[in-house]
Amino acid sequence: MWMHTEGGDNRRDSAFRRSRFDRQAVTAVGPCWNDREGSFAMNARRTRLQPLLLMVAGTLSVALLLPPATASGDVRAPFGPICVGQTGAVTHVQNGILDRIVNLPSIASPDGSFAFGPHDVAIGDEGALFATVGLGGDPAYRAGFGPAGDNLATLVRITRSGQMRVVADLLAYEEAHNPAGGVLESDPYGILRRADSSIVADAGANDLLKVTDRGRVSTLAVFPDRMVDFQGGEIPMDAVPTTVVRGPDGAYYVGQLTGFPFPVHGARVFRVVPGQKPTVWARGFTNIIDIAFHDGKLYVLEIAHNSLATSSTPFGALLRLNPDGSKTVLFKDLFFPTSLAFTPGGDALVTNCGVCPGGGEVLRIGL
Repeated sequence: MWMHTEGGDNRRDSAFRRSRFDRQAVTAVGPCWNDREGSFAMNARRTRLQPLLLMVAGTLSVALLLPPATASGDVRAPFGPICVGQTGAVTHVQNGILDRIVNLPSIASPDGSFAFGPHDVAIGDEGALFATVGLGGDPAYRAGFGPAGDNLATLVRITRSGQMRVVADLLAYEEAHNPAGGVLESDPYGILRRADSSIVADAGANDLLKVTDRGRVSTLAVFPDRMVDFQGGEIPMDAVPTTVVRGPDGAYYVGQLTGFPFPVHGARVFRVVPGQKPTVWARGFTNIIDIAFHDGKLYVLEIAHNSLATSSTPFGALLRLNPDGSKTVLFKDLFFPTSLAFTPGGDALVTNCGVCPGGGEVLRIGL
């Protein structure tokens, strides 16, 4: 087994291999439709978003560059204009060859930052893909993008031929029910397939949802905010659930990114049994972006091992939770990793630089 050691250069190890995505920012990996080695990679946006031109049914059109609308009707955002268009994608990767399956909606600043779009992917029993499409906003924010933003904050189904349809509008569910209470917001993120349903962790709504293939949505769990120390006092911190998997015991396990102030060791893994309140199953992590079970052990991917709020450069890490509750850092010095999966042979697949326009990559890490 290869493991990271302090002071070592893990990029030189023979167990470390990568496939580069020269023009994509990669946010998720998942298993293939077949047993041949490969993966699906999903990117939230491409590099060229300004001014955004789309070919729609053979007609050239310009996507509106609209930030969220305020109550007065003005259109502005604290970080400038936001582009919207079909710039998200699902791409099949095999032997270093990229095959784009479908384009999906995505929003971002003109330079590719502040991007939201396709976050995670899972495969149904019949071979179709299911994907979460994020937003990170409320109904007024989405409405500001016009018809081009209608498919944001949804769960979508994609056929082998690349045809897409919306299974459920999760922002509409949040607006109608607001299970966790508080501010209306939806950002569907992690997804898990179970029989004829998708289990979705909504990082904006702070809940775990069950969505049947017929579009029926129900709440499995909510994750309330909690008080944390900040500058000599306490402030409420959002849970921000980003990932869901099924454990060896059949329960759901949910990892949280946490909201501001993103405390070091402040992220937890919750155990969820439908019909019961979530319980804290493991704690002491930082900014969890994905989790996975392999050979009965839990592996945790942190997008920022030293906190997203660090005054230095944040770096990500892959950790293993040991039976005695201790943690082993298997690999670090990652830069904004966003997703984790395992090959049948036990190697870890990690999407690295998932927020980097033009710099996304899939790393294969031998464990």
